[in-house]
Amino acid sequence: MHTRPLVHLKMTGLSFRTPDLRIIDQIQRYKVLAAGILSLVLTLGIARFAYTPLLPLMQQQAGLGISEGGWLAAINYFGYLGGAIIASLTSDLHIKDRMYRAGLVVALLTTLGMGLTDQLWLWSLLRFFAGLSSAAGLLLGSGLILNWLIRHDHRSELGIHFAGLGLGIAFCALVVELAYQHLDWRQLWYLFAVLGALLLIPAWRWLPPPDSTNTTRSGGSMEDNPPSRQFMRIFILVYFCAGVGYVVSATFIVAIVDNLPGLQGKGTLTFLLIGLAASPACIIWDLVARKIGDINALTSAFIIQIFGILLPAISYSPIATFLSAILFGGTFIGIVSLVLTMAGRYYPTRPAKMMGKMTVSYGIAQITAPAITGIIAEYSNGSYQAGLYIAAVMMAIGSLLMLRLKAYAS
Repeated sequence: MHTRPLVHLKMTGLSFRTPDLRIIDQIQRYKVLAAGILSLVLTLGIARFAYTPLLPLMQQQAGLGISEGGWLAAINYFGYLGGAIIASLTSDLHIKDRMYRAGLVVALLTTLGMGLTDQLWLWSLLRFFAGLSSAAGLLLGSGLILNWLIRHDHRSELGIHFAGLGLGIAFCALVVELAYQHLDWRQLWYLFAVLGALLLIPAWRWLPPPDSTNTTRSGGSMEDNPPSRQFMRIFILVYFCAGVGYVVSATFIVAIVDNLPGLQGKGTLTFLLIGLAASPACIIWDLVARKIGDINALTSAFIIQIFGILLPAISYSPIATFLSAILFGGTFIGIVSLVLTMAGRYYPTRPAKMMGKMTVSYGIAQITAPAITGIIAEYSNGSYQAGLYIAAVMMAIGSLLMLRLKAYAS
């Protein structure tokens, strides 16, 4: 006796059973999540974070200066900020879908272009458009996927999706670590372009076109439930602090570690540890948030990240450096995941609007902090300690603001 209804098709004397709809639905869910993960590996991992382990090589082989390296990072975030503003102003899901797919192509072309020139102004232009593509992958892609998950009655957590950011970091670090002795900086950019082309195909094909109706598959309504203005003002300030705390280490960690006594050549390994720690972090912080609440989870992540930022500034031991990488990697992407998931829950019909507003704040921090850190480092004989202290202080301010945020959330 069968426990579920079966449909048989008679063809040439054979019977065929239709697949269980639940299995089809799960396969579709996995493909959508995989598309999101691979899009982040391409648009954030390769288009954005390949620059971090390649920065020392470009300084050694292509004559890129310390402050110029900081400015290129700032210009990249300026592009990211522009993408965030566009995302916040765009409501039409179909337009967002087209911009997401355009972002995949731009990520690939800008990666290829980085190896085709050694002109600073062209690098600057390419980093700007790479930043635009990063916003397409992170904001538009996550918004489309969150909308799909809610519409198909799946949990609205984006932990699995945001694991792509950590995997992208680890992937880029591993590629550079394995290939830098055999390839120069140009060839490494070409290699990343080839790998990116392979990722683009499933990232494009496996994300279905969006559905713009306001009901879920089971018939439930999708309604926005925005927070108060006071909550949003503080939330935006908190995320600005998170942007400063994140960007200094994320941009300069390889150069920072390579400049520490006894740790020369360990920068890429440290970056790899950040990526490995970041890969499961979103899922872990989603689980933590379910237990203690979103605000408490965010506060905990902020406090832990302060220690991760400060360790390379106060200790030169390999153990402290690697522990710093694990603490930093295990928290920064968790903060992003928690904030953007909260935005999606407040605005399920148009998640990218609040995501974009939050990321404008995050992006402003990412424009100013690398440029300031690069300038300070150039006038401090290549030391990035001051930048790390600034990042830690901003994270501490964000932790204090979180207490005020909790009062408005209660």
